[in-house]
Amino acid sequence: MSIPQAKMELRPLGNTGLKVSSVGFGASPLGSVFGPVAEVDAVATVREAFRQGINFFDTSPYYGGTLSEKMLGKGLKALQVPRSDYIVATKCGRYEEGFDFSAERVTKSIDESLERLQLDYVDILHCHDIEFGSLDQIVSETIPALQKLKREGKTRFIGITGLPLDIFTYVLDRVPPGTVDVILSYCHYGVNDSTLVDLIPYLKGKGVGVISASPLAMGLLTEQGGPEWHPASPELKSACKAAAAHCKSKGKKITKLALQYSLANKEISSVLVGMSSVSQVEENVAAVKELEGLGMDQETLSEVEAILEPVKNQTWPSGVDQK
Repeated sequence: MSIPQAKMELRPLGNTGLKVSSVGFGASPLGSVFGPVAEVDAVATVREAFRQGINFFDTSPYYGGTLSEKMLGKGLKALQVPRSDYIVATKCGRYEEGFDFSAERVTKSIDESLERLQLDYVDILHCHDIEFGSLDQIVSETIPALQKLKREGKTRFIGITGLPLDIFTYVLDRVPPGTVDVILSYCHYGVNDSTLVDLIPYLKGKGVGVISASPLAMGLLTEQGGPEWHPASPELKSACKAAAAHCKSKGKKITKLALQYSLANKEISSVLVGMSSVSQVEENVAAVKELEGLGMDQETLSEVEAILEPVKNQTWPSGVDQK
């Protein structure tokens, strides 16, 4: 049974040969990380995303203590489309019970993930939030273990993820070219922080694909603001709050503007956005279509950039409690 798919821009991902939708489906909310999500809603959300042209789905055993992978697996199975019609990334090394980047654990991890996802392979297996481990262990033990899994056909490509940008250069400078296919960076390509852009020429030079997550800065660039545990400084939080209020006063949504800003850079293959309802999918897809058609609201964007200027590119320490 085929689901008629709307067209969405597909972008090449490094040297992988994969073409990923410009908006990727962040499945962490399916693990009820930000509030309960019923299975029927999870399945409907995945279906709507696929129908709207989203072909890239990202999860991790850490999200919702394995629940995100299970829910995504059910959603993908319910599509009843050929496996080659969608691209799935999961992660290893970070779990509800803590971090373990040992070869033994990550080798066991992929089998557990495949069972939960009801898949024979994933397209990308990332080492998850590597700044919490030993980067030398990632280089000498974890990545070689993932290369073995790649040879076994359990994953097609290998990635690394984390918050500080210097972890990517540290690892990529120490592994043979072509070993790491993809990086996933979060909170470093948005209206308030675009520091990822400085790393793009280096990553392109290494043939590494670039995925950026959290264009809303983990909730800072929303009308309701970030969660209680958000590690940003009070100064950054209040500037983002002021920017959101300014958009609202003009009848605009800061979430849409922030997503469009992130999508406008074609050097980034896919922007991951967390979704847990059909209406969120519709809202994200509408933002893409509007960007492709009318373009961005440049006037509001420059006003928002002016509000955020004093805190531009301000980051925060990587905290274990982050989602």
